[in-house]
Amino acid sequence: MWALFAVASAVFLGTYDVFKKLSLNSNAVLPVLFFSTLTSAIIFLPLVLLSTIYPEVFINSVMFIPNAPLAQHGFFFLKSVIVTSSWIFTFFAVKHLPLTIVSPIRATGPIWTLFGAILIFSEHLTMIQWIGTAVTLLFFYFFSLAGKSEGIHFTTNKWIAFIIAGTLLGSVSGLYDKFLIRNFDRMAVQAWSSIYQVGLLLPVILFLWYPKRKENTKFEWRWSIPMIGLFLVIADFLYFYAISFDGSLISVISALRRSGVIISFTLGGILFHEKNIRQKGWLLVGILAGVMILLFGS
Repeated sequence: MWALFAVASAVFLGTYDVFKKLSLNSNAVLPVLFFSTLTSAIIFLPLVLLSTIYPEVFINSVMFIPNAPLAQHGFFFLKSVIVTSSWIFTFFAVKHLPLTIVSPIRATGPIWTLFGAILIFSEHLTMIQWIGTAVTLLFFYFFSLAGKSEGIHFTTNKWIAFIIAGTLLGSVSGLYDKFLIRNFDRMAVQAWSSIYQVGLLLPVILFLWYPKRKENTKFEWRWSIPMIGLFLVIADFLYFYAISFDGSLISVISALRRSGVIISFTLGGILFHEKNIRQKGWLLVGILAGVMILLFGS
């Protein structure tokens, strides 16, 4: 059963990336990020209120969000800072790069998470993990060469630097999630971090974007913007719910969730008529194969 929830999470996560691209094409980045984040917060706010007012009704529900001591909110706020920073980099990159370039780079996330675990938790790689890491990095190098055929040079393109920075920060968030889920309620983590992200982005919108909105790309409201927040909330909920099952295997869940990039890659190629789909598709398969070897060797 938990594997089905992991697969469902991957589907929603892959579609979430497509909604980002639909929302960001020829559109202002910061308001798109703000309103998609606001959607996530609006979903959780009624659950927080109902769990507080009627705890006896919701306490046995998967939607229950327990009260958290003030000290815990500092940990939730830190997660919001990391995630918001990652999203700012990622959203700008998604606007300016083909989705078939972004998706494979994002797929390398487990590699950077593993390197972080080595540095922070003094973990050691097994032989299988070294093989998975080598395969992933090799195909990533080939992928960078393929990008040159579209005029995208990985060493000089600032949007490539943005998506790599966003991916690295996402890996930092993944490492931090291990600590949070181990020590705090998963729904509280997801709900409060979503709410705090709105608080972080609101001054950015009011004082940085709004005064200069006429000098930059015009903001246009699209139906796909709230879908970004909705699909991310569902994807994360299904992911954390899969982990909560007795006997669930985190390595398998992580591998299944990572396969969501296949959806974003495929839909990106079809909807946005992107170039060199076949060549980049085979390279994506190589990157994913390395990631799968790494995860199953964990």
